Amino acid sequence: MTLRLYDTATRSVRDFVPMHADRVGIYLCGLTVQSPPHIGHLRGGVNYDVLRRWLLRSGFQVTFIRNITDVDDKILVKAVEQDRPFWSIAYANEVLLGAAYRSLNVLPPTYEPRATGHIPEMHELIRKLIADGHAYVAEDGSGDVWFDVRSYPEYGDLSGQRPEATQTQIAVEAAERGKRDANDFALWKGVKPGEPADAAWPSPWGPGRPGWHIECSAMCWRYLGAEFDIHGGGLDLTFPHHENEQAQSRAAGLPFVRYWVHHGLLNLGEAKMSKSLGNVVDLDHVASIGVRPVELRYYLVAPHYRSRIDYSDESLRESAVAYRRIEGFVSRAVERVGAGALGELPAEFGAALDDDVNTSAAVAVLHDTVRDGQIALAGGDDAGTRAALATVRAMLDVLGLDPLDAAWTSNGQDGELRSVVDSLVALALEQRAQARSRKDWAAADSVRDQLKHAGVVVEDTPHGPRWTIGEQD
Repeated sequence: MTLRLYDTATRSVRDFVPMHADRVGIYLCGLTVQSPPHIGHLRGGVNYDVLRRWLLRSGFQVTFIRNITDVDDKILVKAVEQDRPFWSIAYANEVLLGAAYRSLNVLPPTYEPRATGHIPEMHELIRKLIADGHAYVAEDGSGDVWFDVRSYPEYGDLSGQRPEATQTQIAVEAAERGKRDANDFALWKGVKPGEPADAAWPSPWGPGRPGWHIECSAMCWRYLGAEFDIHGGGLDLTFPHHENEQAQSRAAGLPFVRYWVHHGLLNLGEAKMSKSLGNVVDLDHVASIGVRPVELRYYLVAPHYRSRIDYSDESLRESAVAYRRIEGFVSRAVERVGAGALGELPAEFGAALDDDVNTSAAVAVLHDTVRDGQIALAGGDDAGTRAALATVRAMLDVLGLDPLDAAWTSNGQDGELRSVVDSLVALALEQRAQARSRKDWAAADSVRDQLKHAGVVVEDTPHGPRWTIGEQD
């Protein structure tokens, strides 16, 4: 394995050299659970799941951390508006997020820590930053603690945005908030009037709650140590979140992350998919247009992780049809030669994933192999069919898309949907068989045409009718 990754910090593709020969530590910035997830949220989970699967396939042990931010300004606002405990809002949305990840066959993280469970580690980091002159307690009695950006000359190394070039709209009110500089950011937020009483913890600086950035630094440190391999997240987190994480962690004496990896955004129209903008597509909508979770995963996997996805229902449906062709081959091949074991990966597939996890090129190799398998299947070449099936399933396994994976065929949303479809199609085929038995060819053809219009293709075989979802090549 010679994996190369585009490192945001160096703005270049670098050979990936893990800290340890046989294991890799990855931290993915999870979600702030102020609302149910949409598919823009889920892209990162799917993209880094492929990276993780590729590392596992390449022989590494992977410690994968994906955090939950369960206390935040937006959550507290909703708690007040709904007269509801902040933690009940956070937990309800965390449950929905976990179900969404499972429905897309995202492997569970090694650990999934919540921010509120790591207050002691945050306090320890903040105390060290204050002692070393990198942070200060506001003099206005608010209980706020701020990171002193000017004390850390390397600030801006990750994003390229220097303090002198990033004076924001808060500059005018900086002094009123007890800040020395407009770019200083909160490490600890003292209790403010009107906030929920249960959203505060004791601290050396008075009751309050953590700032957003210190949460991730503390959880990285707790689960992956002072230095670890890969930190992932959306491109929109590069500044200020990841810039601030890096500054406070390194200022506290931690070497911190060695490779920064950021994925592109999923846009709806001209803007990032975002609850605050009101332009989101959730899993319910995806299901309403006839797209299954496995097809949504294919849609999110097929482009390169750093590319922008411009969402439309039409593009999602087209992607679903492409996956159904793959699924159709697997189904027909299994019927002919049996499922068998996973095969070896083509060299071109591995080279594509080693090249900055280029799933776009990897999926192209997958489709080429499916085409060869279809030719073998149509020609009655059982050996060729068996070899192609084993290779195709090996590639699909790395991508988390094998239709024979229990994640898609047993429990869960997709399995339940398939069970319903099976029953309905079986009923329609029984009606078609009855029409054929009485030589009512028009009625039989009508049933077949209606199924085809619904996306179900029926093929008559010596063993009886067989159906697949999607178009046949």
